[in-house]
Amino acid sequence: MPHLNHSISSPLETQILQAARRLFAHQGYDSTTTRDLAIAAGVAEGTLFRHFANKKAILIAIVTEGWVEILTDLLTELSAVGNYKAIAQLLHRRIINLHENADMMRICFLEAQFHPELRDRIQSEIIAKMTNVTEAFFETAMQKGVYRPMNPRIVAQVFLGMFAVAGFSYSTFLEPNASPQAMKEMAEGLADIFLNGVSAKD
Repeated sequence: MPHLNHSISSPLETQILQAARRLFAHQGYDSTTTRDLAIAAGVAEGTLFRHFANKKAILIAIVTEGWVEILTDLLTELSAVGNYKAIAQLLHRRIINLHENADMMRICFLEAQFHPELRDRIQSEIIAKMTNVTEAFFETAMQKGVYRPMNPRIVAQVFLGMFAVAGFSYSTFLEPNASPQAMKEMAEGLADIFLNGVSAKD
């Protein structure tokens, strides 16, 4: 199965990115200085620039690596999807996973509108690649007779849109502090609609 490629950060880079993720999410990118980042990461300010060209590079690394990790997990699980129960379980896990990555998601959607470089990287490195990989999965599944013949790219786009809804449902469609049962029902409903549609069968 095709996969998403990304560079693996060193332990020190990971330490810096984790500190930056917390600061950017809670006080904003523009309000965070490189001195703030160095203190939070427990390193000298000069150390930041031995690993990242500038503060913007840290922002882009947070979002790119965070999304690649989430999507790699999604696409790995996708290879086992072939029925309603499997898709419902996958979406349930993804809802929880995205909630656990709330800081990265907040940074992504707050800052992308102000930083074209970040928006372009998300489009080229993440959205385009995950659509291609998901399309390849559905095309193979259709050839095997798992799904009925359709345009696999459209199916991939619908699935990824559903995945996005599942991810954001924790903080948008669901009530605050929603129960595990409510999250499970959301995932099962999305999976049912994806596989069976909403029209009544004749």
